[in-house]
Amino acid sequence: MSMSGIERRKRTQRDYNMGFKLAVVDQVEKGEMTYKQAQMRYGIQGRSTVLKWLRKHGKLDWSTTRHKAMSPLKETPEQKIKRLERELEDERIRVMVMDGMITIMDEEYGAGLPKKVLIRTARTLQAQGQVSLSRTCRCFGLSRQSVYQLLQRRCRRQEQLAPLYDCVMRLRQHMPRIGARKLYHLLQDDLRRLGIKMGRDRLFDWLREHRLLVQPRKNYTKTTHSKHWMRKHPNLLAGHKPSRPEQVFVSDITYIESDEGVHYLSLVTDAFSRKIMGHVLSHSMAASEVVGALKQAIKNRITKEPLIHHSDRGLQYCSGCYQEVLRKHQITPSMTDGYDCYQNALAERMNGILKQEFLLHRCKTFEDLRKLVKEAVDTYNTIRPHISLEMQTPENVHQKASG
Repeated sequence: MSMSGIERRKRTQRDYNMGFKLAVVDQVEKGEMTYKQAQMRYGIQGRSTVLKWLRKHGKLDWSTTRHKAMSPLKETPEQKIKRLERELEDERIRVMVMDGMITIMDEEYGAGLPKKVLIRTARTLQAQGQVSLSRTCRCFGLSRQSVYQLLQRRCRRQEQLAPLYDCVMRLRQHMPRIGARKLYHLLQDDLRRLGIKMGRDRLFDWLREHRLLVQPRKNYTKTTHSKHWMRKHPNLLAGHKPSRPEQVFVSDITYIESDEGVHYLSLVTDAFSRKIMGHVLSHSMAASEVVGALKQAIKNRITKEPLIHHSDRGLQYCSGCYQEVLRKHQITPSMTDGYDCYQNALAERMNGILKQEFLLHRCKTFEDLRKLVKEAVDTYNTIRPHISLEMQTPENVHQKASG
């Protein structure tokens, strides 16, 4: 992919975050690209940079396979199989769609074939040597000149949109699974700079054409034990919506795995600005570990207004050490009515965003995972736009409203 319109600069290892490294390693080990292809596609500098990532974070043994990782731009057997499968599937879908369009227009509308569909069909048959373009145009009352003019317009449009791929990949480097609506918002400056006029729906089509649309993931594991003897607090948020930052903090725990085992991520989020105020990654769900996220959130406060802490009825939040910190800082506790995840939906949503958009690849060590989580939280707070915040970042909303 050409780097036209994109300014090149020398990069260092700090420019590549943990999520990007793991994504590149995963693609190389799956056979989707070779070492050189990864280097060229993402503009990675240094002849052995990707190889070092493979040796440190990869699942395969790369200590004696340097020649394989640095092979020239030649398709691997896995790549060839995947390419042929994609081509076969594309052809099947194309034929199915075109047959469906012909049937609908003939049976429901009684109209002739649309010009664009007809031209695409004629060019396909011409390339296959089944029928000449001149004969197809004569049968449907078209001129060859109109066909070539349309093709030229398409080629010019493709050339104009070519730099957009680099802009999208630059954003996906930090946010691999960011949705198209947020992506469209972040691309506005690049679209103006490149002189590209594109609406949101057209961006969806372009992403679909380049296989860059994000597919949803579903994953659920229960980490809450609410049937215990400890004191539980009433739900103070029923029917109420926060009107300022640091009015309500919501907390939850989710699990994340690495090669060293299962770990637990505790999050404390501001309900108004959606900013993650505190987070702790630990080896267990002990209250002494979970309370660290609350202490971090309290330390990051910028106001002294009254505050409610809302959570589920898990053992950790009902424990003495957790409730003691709330009392010490005059924070009012609030809990869900039994085990109802919808009463703590915002906290559950934060778990989903981090795991489905950022924490995509399995780390080898706990320390690598800790670094990946920190990068994800920083990116979420300061870069990723939020639809419910009118495409602003949580950090901006938190600072503006607090000020």
